[in-house]
Amino acid sequence: MNRFLLTLPLALSLSGIALAQHQAIGFQKGMPFSEGYIAGNTLYVAGQQGPDEHGNVTGTDITLQTTKAIAAVEKVVKQAGFQMTDLVSVTVYVTDLNDVPKMNEVYKKLMPDPKPARATVQVAGLIGGARIEISAIAAKP
Repeated sequence: MNRFLLTLPLALSLSGIALAQHQAIGFQKGMPFSEGYIAGNTLYVAGQQGPDEHGNVTGTDITLQTTKAIAAVEKVVKQAGFQMTDLVSVTVYVTDLNDVPKMNEVYKKLMPDPKPARATVQVAGLIGGARIEISAIAAKP
């Protein structure tokens, strides 16, 4: 019984540490989501698109959109205090499977080795007419 009473405060303090690590990244009041969310040692990055310098995705090619989408993922990752090498899983949403070879060229250059696990999914459409959206999960050891 005494052993239980001695370990209870430690267990409670450790659970408080874990709860304290839950944090929204890039949340703006009035928006329906956060750019990322830290839960414990894991970061969940919301889908990121690749707009041009004017915020437009329509009319830009898959190479530019992929480059910008990966940069947007990296921005959230770094803002959360993680590194791109902490990525463990990526989901790439594309509207046209014919874009996958060009997307892969950019992806292979910009994503660090070893590459995270990845799924690529064709979707009927993306918000704003984007051709690509990338979401990711990062974990710290």
